[in-house]
Amino acid sequence: MSITQNQPLVSVVIPTHNSVKYICQAIESVLRQTYEHYEIIVVDDGSDDNTNKILQLYTNRIKYFYQENQGVSIARNQGLYYSQGELIVFLDADDFMLPHKLEQQVQCFQSYPHAGIIHSGWHLVNQYGEFFANVEPWQKNPQLNLETWLRWKPVIPGPMMFSREWLNCVGGFDPSLKYAEDKDLIFRLALAGCDTIWLCQPTICYRQHSTSKKRRNILEVLKAQKYVLENFLARPDIPEKIRQIEEEIRYHTLLWIAWSAYNSGHFTEK
Repeated sequence: MSITQNQPLVSVVIPTHNSVKYICQAIESVLRQTYEHYEIIVVDDGSDDNTNKILQLYTNRIKYFYQENQGVSIARNQGLYYSQGELIVFLDADDFMLPHKLEQQVQCFQSYPHAGIIHSGWHLVNQYGEFFANVEPWQKNPQLNLETWLRWKPVIPGPMMFSREWLNCVGGFDPSLKYAEDKDLIFRLALAGCDTIWLCQPTICYRQHSTSKKRRNILEVLKAQKYVLENFLARPDIPEKIRQIEEEIRYHTLLWIAWSAYNSGHFTEK
């Protein structure tokens, strides 16, 4: 891709489902960006709390769309459909941006016009937004390509910025997936030749809290991780280099799944 203007429009897509407790902080974090050429697309995925009422505070600052509850993949795809930006950010409603995220990632795209994704690090914060850890995935994965994505999966959409051109190329998120849809997207992008560049600093705060849907349904999430990997490796167009190491990739994935299940208190589930 190539940026067609010095100040490309960035579309920030925020899918939300019953996140009234956090969504204002997510929106405010976009409004406080040092980069000003953006739009905010909020896709309400069938919330039955006060989300709609709260978002009336931002009537002139956001574009709001409501849909029946269909899951985050469809909500993100709808946001992409309604958006107009050359560059796309997917921000979960319970996370929030650091002030320079958009500016710094746009600058990276301008410096690396061949890139389809600019990835970055993130802060881990608790339910109150208080910092407790810094994640710098580039320390372990200095180069991001299909092999490293499959082996280590440093995938969280929020720290990324995407080229619309590349998202359209692969058709966005798989609407059939409830979980692991982000990894599926990245695998398909990498297979198609999409280059990812690191911005070696944190750009968002990733909230860890007990009411998170992924935390409440951790076993479903872990099963989805395995399904997405196996489904991807079953493709006939997987490069021979990946074929030669696919058992190693499976091993790393199953090891991570086992650790995650144990760490969440699920000791005996299969």
